[in-house]
Amino acid sequence: MTTPTKKAGEAMLQASEILNASILVVDDQEANVMLLDQMLRNEGYTNITTTQLPREVQALHEAKRFDLILLDLQMPEMDGFEVIEALKTIETGGYLPVLVITAQPGHKLRALKAGAKDFVSKPFDLVEVQTRIHNM
Repeated sequence: MTTPTKKAGEAMLQASEILNASILVVDDQEANVMLLDQMLRNEGYTNITTTQLPREVQALHEAKRFDLILLDLQMPEMDGFEVIEALKTIETGGYLPVLVITAQPGHKLRALKAGAKDFVSKPFDLVEVQTRIHNM
């Protein structure tokens, strides 16, 4: 019987597809960007882009169409909510591949209503972040 082998092969293909997902990390704090980038690389993700400039996100997403955007909400000049609004002009189908990262518990519901698909609280638990990224 080859069914168990086939299922194992399918799972491996899915895992490799997940690890090859294009991910954008957006945070104005260099330490957070470096932490998330290293965490993703340690998990086996290979296609990671980072920026500390929220104004770059719309153009980056337009060019690369990221599978997932890890987005800090508290940033100077342009906050995460403004970034989400800018992304809506690209993703006209309504699906925003955004996981917000916030230290403000009150912002969770607002972010979800704005179109984010999930959220993680700062300071973040690495296993929780890894699980939420994998699920998205």
